[in-house]
Amino acid sequence: MATPILLFGIGATKSGTSWLYNYLRSHPECHLRSIKELHFFDSLENGSKNWHLKELDRKCAELENALSAGRPANAAWNAAQLADTRIYARILKKHDEAGYLSYLADGRTDESVISDITPCYSMLSEQCLSHMASMTEDVRFVFLMRDPVDRLWSHVRMIAKRRSKTGNDIDKRAGWIFNRTLEGGEDHILERGDYRGTLTRLQAAVDPQRVFICTFEELFSDDALTRLCRFLGIVPIPGDFSKKVHVGAKVPMSGAQKRRAAAFLEPQYDFVAARMGPLPAAWEANRAGV
Repeated sequence: MATPILLFGIGATKSGTSWLYNYLRSHPECHLRSIKELHFFDSLENGSKNWHLKELDRKCAELENALSAGRPANAAWNAAQLADTRIYARILKKHDEAGYLSYLADGRTDESVISDITPCYSMLSEQCLSHMASMTEDVRFVFLMRDPVDRLWSHVRMIAKRRSKTGNDIDKRAGWIFNRTLEGGEDHILERGDYRGTLTRLQAAVDPQRVFICTFEELFSDDALTRLCRFLGIVPIPGDFSKKVHVGAKVPMSGAQKRRAAAFLEPQYDFVAARMGPLPAAWEANRAGV
C-alpha cells in the first residue's frame, strides 16, 4: 500500500475548518478519524496537554451518557467517537509520535490522504511547523483565512455564547468582549486571526508547493474545491454548500464597531494583500469599513 499524503489543516478559528473536515471525511479518497481536532502539537508546545486530556475525558463521559440514553439515530457515530477518543487519549498522554501517525492511518484501506485538522496549529512556531513538514514522505498544509473583521466578530460571538449562562445576554457580552479584544484583554482572539504571523512562519518552514491557501469567502465554490483536490491529487467531488457548520449567535455588528475593527486590523489586510494579491470583494468592503 502506498504511503498516504499527510494533510494538516491549520485554518484560523471560524474560517471554515469544520466544513472542510466534513468535506474531506466524506471524500472516498480521504481517511479522517472521527475526532476533528487532535491538538497533538500545540498541547506540547504550549503546555496544555493536561487540559486537553481532561477535555478528552469529558468527551468520553459525554459519549458514554449519550449511548446509555439509547439514542439510536446517533449510536453508531457516538460509539465510533468513543472508541477513537479512548485510543487517542492514551497516545496524547504519552505524546507518542509514532502512535499518532498510526492513529491517523488506522482503518485506512487504499485512501490516499490522512489528515489532522486543528485550527490552532496556525499559531505553532516555525520550528514545530518545520518538524511537522518532515514527518512523512509527503506532508501538505491547508491554511484557511476569513475576512479579518468578519472572523473577529464571529469569534467574539462564539466566546460570548460560551460565557453566557442564560443565553439572554449574548449581545451585551459580545460588545464587552469586542471592546476588551481591541484593548488587549482577549489576546487569544487576536492570535487566532494573526494571518501575518502564520503566513510568515509557514513560508519559512514549509515548501510553498506544499501549502494550499484559501479564503473562507472562496472555499464554498466548485472552483475552490477543484483546486484543493488537485493540490491533494484526488478527484474533485461536489460539496454541500448549503450545510452550515457551527453557526454562531445572530448578533449584528454596528457600523461603528465595523469601522473600529477595520482600522485595528488594517495591518492584517495590508499584509495579506501584499503577499497574496487582490483581496476578495468582501474583504475590501470590510477593510473600508462599509
